[in-house]
Amino acid sequence: MTGHDRPAQPRIRHNDYGVLRPHEPGSWTPRMPVSVVIAAYGHQDKLDLTLAALAAQTYPSHLMEVVVVDDGTLPALHLPEIVPENTRLVTTEPGARGRSAARNTGLALADGDVVHWLDADMVAFHDEVEAHMRWHHLAGYLVVMGYVRFVDHEPGTHTPARVRDAVAAHATETLFDEAASEPHAWIVDLAARTDGLRTERELAYRVHVTNAASVNAALLRAAGPLDTGLVLGEDSELGYRLAQAGAAFVLAPEARTRHLGTSMMMRDGEQVRRYNDAFVPDHIPVMRWRRTHPRRQWLVPYVEVVIDVSSAPYEDVRATVDGFLASSLNDLRITLVAPWGSVREERRDPLASPHLDLLLARGLYRAEPRVRLAERAPDSAAPAPYRLLCPAGWVPGPETVRRLVEEAAEHGYGLVSVALDETDEVIAARLEHTGAFARAALVRTAGEPLDSAVDDVAGTRWTDGATLGFLPAAEAEPPKRGKADDPALRREVARLKAENARLTEKLAGRADAPEAAEKAPAPRGRGTAPRGPGALLRRLR
Repeated sequence: MTGHDRPAQPRIRHNDYGVLRPHEPGSWTPRMPVSVVIAAYGHQDKLDLTLAALAAQTYPSHLMEVVVVDDGTLPALHLPEIVPENTRLVTTEPGARGRSAARNTGLALADGDVVHWLDADMVAFHDEVEAHMRWHHLAGYLVVMGYVRFVDHEPGTHTPARVRDAVAAHATETLFDEAASEPHAWIVDLAARTDGLRTERELAYRVHVTNAASVNAALLRAAGPLDTGLVLGEDSELGYRLAQAGAAFVLAPEARTRHLGTSMMMRDGEQVRRYNDAFVPDHIPVMRWRRTHPRRQWLVPYVEVVIDVSSAPYEDVRATVDGFLASSLNDLRITLVAPWGSVREERRDPLASPHLDLLLARGLYRAEPRVRLAERAPDSAAPAPYRLLCPAGWVPGPETVRRLVEEAAEHGYGLVSVALDETDEVIAARLEHTGAFARAALVRTAGEPLDSAVDDVAGTRWTDGATLGFLPAAEAEPPKRGKADDPALRREVARLKAENARLTEKLAGRADAPEAAEKAPAPRGRGTAPRGPGALLRRLR
């Protein structure tokens, strides 16, 4: 759903959800239905306590349904006597078992505007659901994570009736030894370092933990269900895809739950991390600390390069594609856009083909795993976090893509436009952040340019292609085996050496101070054009 389909939404820049002002619990009238989805396997006694706590929630019962999914327990789970009004129990099919499949089964049945994941061994405080939902009423692209503490639990200590009564009396904390409880320590640490996630950008997705998170249902379905191919780390992977779909991530410490017993990570953290290291980085490109190999390929690339080659000469296509393939940032994939379906090879007179240039380009890269062909440019690079649109005939240097993406990531830009040349119109490349463009599509108003909304939610910038190392194909040297020289890098080194010499002279007292001050570059503020081909960049301001 885009911003054209719903009332105007607040614009959260990056992840600074401080612009939202939720109502105090109990002081407002909810209107949105929520589906609490619980994946369960075994431990009927814990499930009974979870449902008893949900039966005492302050959120209106007619706006809350609970879907319990039994993931093949033998003997089968059943609904106890104390449950919320709208509760149903379903069972996964024998061929579709596992936590992700169970949650996906619940998601498929959920009718609410919000899906609230909850584990089957959680006791929620009286206003836990309300504390989630007061955020979701403010914006339609939120992921909200509650505050979980892990408590010791002995089976039979509490009855469902006692739990329901304590929760209803706003006395949930009296059920457990709160002094001995432990939080999600890593979430607490992340919150402390990022002002409750407000200053976090790329890694906020990590707080999508399916024991106590809630997600706007439309956003969740747009991002796709949980990946059933992942046994562990599946909630983080979905959180990452939600970020690429435009999600903002909210920490809600007032949405309190108690986890009955410790988590797998708490019991065997090193082994869990070891397991995840083998499977999860393939799916999450922003885990740069895991993707350290300089040459290997990954399932989801960091950058999707899109080049329209419909009418480009073969030589220009080859120069551009080979330049990207030689990038020091190897974690990329290239999509060549052209009417490939109409390209036919003339067997009797191959040189007479009306699509000879496209035929040659297709032949050149037919076995290159990082190059694929498409009839039209994809609407989004998702799940890749960046899309780089580049015209054929312009060649990046070995360091160009890395420098461009690092600048965008450092400042959180949603769009970096790269001025390449000026003829009758400006020729430019564009680096687009997938999540920023998805967010902008959700919040923009009718008739508003998408780039303008991107500037609001993430910021945009113009920069100079020559400074980054882009060259016209006629001037670029083709990549050669064993050669990683970068002409733009050479020029930058020469400039820095000259600047160093000037500063050394100045410090020695041999430079004319007024003249030096006059030559000093002006400071760059947000949104200013960089130094480079002056006439072109001035036109773009």
